[in-house]
Amino acid sequence: MDALLTALADPARWRLVSLLAERPRPVGVLAQLAEARQPQTTKHLQALERAGVVTSQRTGQRRIYALRPGPLRELAAALSRLADTADRAGGPRETYDRYGLSLHAERLAANEQGWADGRSFTFHRSLTVRPELVWRHLTETSLLARWWTPDDLRVSELVFEARPGGRIVHEYRDAEDADGSDLVAGRAQGVVDDVRPGERLAYRLSPLLADGGPAFTAHLDLGLRPTGTGTDLDVHFRITDSTIESADFVAGIEIGFGQSLDKLAATLAADSSSADSIDDTEHDTDEGARND
Repeated sequence: MDALLTALADPARWRLVSLLAERPRPVGVLAQLAEARQPQTTKHLQALERAGVVTSQRTGQRRIYALRPGPLRELAAALSRLADTADRAGGPRETYDRYGLSLHAERLAANEQGWADGRSFTFHRSLTVRPELVWRHLTETSLLARWWTPDDLRVSELVFEARPGGRIVHEYRDAEDADGSDLVAGRAQGVVDDVRPGERLAYRLSPLLADGGPAFTAHLDLGLRPTGTGTDLDVHFRITDSTIESADFVAGIEIGFGQSLDKLAATLAADSSSADSIDDTEHDTDEGARND
């Protein structure tokens, strides 16, 4: 496939492929139609033949070239698969486009300091585990790090002191930036305001601009309520102290924080399933021991 792509990348070769798609042709005629010298045309045709996209045979004094459609169909199928992957419903490209639309709107709105003050977002998730376990995932750094970023990002530095006045540091990078050579995707600092274990967590968090200053202050209030199937988590997100430069951050709140909460729900569900499997195994082992 690489050899085929390299061969087709040359405009002169692509012209020859287009001519051969119409019918097999000799080198001399191809050179005339392509308005090129015959030695140069011969070299291009030999490159295409090595790539497997054309074949040739000698007839008397002439060499006739013909197109092999199979490799082109394979290439077309591969390109179609790539397009389908990028265009799949709910995929990263769809999120990218949604963020682009939001980014454009917020940049137009950000015309003065304080432009987004008072804006609020609400999120709700029904989780399948008890409030005590949800609370641990909201406050313990080792568990927070598993979900507290949007898709395609990873936590690179995290401090969360779960007490009133406690310090918060949240830095994240691209999930595939293994050695930290890429730029930091985002960094935020804040402070914890209220802690009621298993019930309520409130804190302020400010994303930082490139110069280290705060883009805005986010006031987050997370409430937990036990249900018959687990826990209802309600999050209220309110903005103050917004700067003009905060538009890029504001544009990503609904998408990014929503993705993080989805990761929290998935993490808790997976942990719950694993715990249930272990409990079932231990129960079966105990039953077997008693039967013996």
